[in-house]
Amino acid sequence: MSTDDVYRRIYDNPKFQSLVKRRGRFAWTLSIVMLAAYYGFVCLIAFDPKLLGQPVSSATVMSWGIPGGLGLIFLCFFLTGIYVQRANGEFDRITREILAEADQ
Repeated sequence: MSTDDVYRRIYDNPKFQSLVKRRGRFAWTLSIVMLAAYYGFVCLIAFDPKLLGQPVSSATVMSWGIPGGLGLIFLCFFLTGIYVQRANGEFDRITREILAEADQ
């Protein structure tokens, strides 16, 4: 059996087509969430800079922009963790099933 035959069997597998759609939809969803958060933060800075420039409390000099920026960084790590967990679990399991079916 040639590699072209194996590739064709994988590509024609309905599980593969479903995996590609689900993985793409999931990745785009997480990307849109991250882009919306970054865009919202930048728009907030652009249209209401005084809001993020206000101190967190009267006893500190730290403004609300610092926790907001750190929140974006943590959101990025959190969304990456969600993707990695799903990719290493569900997506890898389906990939192994597809490869096993293509070897038969």
